[in-house]
Amino acid sequence: MLSSQTRVAILLHGGLAGEYGKTGLGLLRYGPFPVVAVIDREQAGRSLAQLTGIAKDIPIVASVQEALVYGPEVLVIGIAPSGGQLPPEWREELCQALQAGLSLANGLHTPLAEDAQLRQWLQPGAWIWDIRREPPGLGVGRGLARSLPCRRVLTVGTDMAVGKMSTSLELHRASLKRGLRSRFLATGQTGILISGDGVPLDAVRVDYASGAVEQLVLRYGFDHDILHIEGQGSLLNPASTATLPLLRGSQPTHLILVHRAGQTHIKGMNDVPIPPLPKVIELYEQVAAAAGAFAPAPLVGVALNTFGWEEEAALAQIRQVETETGRPCTDVVRFGADPLLDAILSAG
Repeated sequence: MLSSQTRVAILLHGGLAGEYGKTGLGLLRYGPFPVVAVIDREQAGRSLAQLTGIAKDIPIVASVQEALVYGPEVLVIGIAPSGGQLPPEWREELCQALQAGLSLANGLHTPLAEDAQLRQWLQPGAWIWDIRREPPGLGVGRGLARSLPCRRVLTVGTDMAVGKMSTSLELHRASLKRGLRSRFLATGQTGILISGDGVPLDAVRVDYASGAVEQLVLRYGFDHDILHIEGQGSLLNPASTATLPLLRGSQPTHLILVHRAGQTHIKGMNDVPIPPLPKVIELYEQVAAAAGAFAPAPLVGVALNTFGWEEEAALAQIRQVETETGRPCTDVVRFGADPLLDAILSAG
């Protein structure tokens, strides 16, 4: 629904400097469409580049009304509050956007396309896209992706929200530069907005989750050399249910571990430690192979999220992880994904 010419405004109240702005920040960094305004009342008038490190000259405004000056065609909800629910104070702004003729892309769990109050303001030709909807025609997983001839690279994490999508996207970019027929497969709302296709895994009933991933992988696997599958969640996080269906549905040939530098416990759960990375690598390789029921999926590299670290300290962290794990490591956003792609291609 979003093309490379679609002019987008991103609703990001409190998200530019807060913990719930992952969707909007992902779109700002990787979206293929022009973002003409960011709406964040707490940061209005400030520099996007200074706040986020994303080198784009996009105005930050305080309201939808102010964003209209820049001629957006679509308002994207770029924040993911806890539980994925629509904050009541945003409803008036969504109404203003629809009254002005904008379409609405909604990545929240709260469905909006059938909301009577919003639909009354929907102008001719405009639309409301609820991204987190279970695709039709799903079945259970059957491990069919094992038959695909392509490489299937799945990002796995030590926790949620550590940079698995960014890692997959950077690996996809690096693959394209080398002339590989590469495809990024989105499994969350941000990735779907960026790529235009995918499966919103957290909206799929658990019985069909691996089947939904399998269906997506089979759709592209015969026409590509390499698939970069966006990881979700973590086997270490007790709130996460998405990682195992991704492992089973995609039948990965390679794994990349994503970790936030310096993180020692699951976020918000100080009683759940993150084990030493070699132990985490062993866990993921063992679960992927399922004691020999499936083909081995070697974990060939580590993507280290060093956001907030000075460059010298970040490089020291990367060297430490390489020594600890015996695998190549880099921060793919800061230093590029080539070392990890080299490891994938050399592993066969």
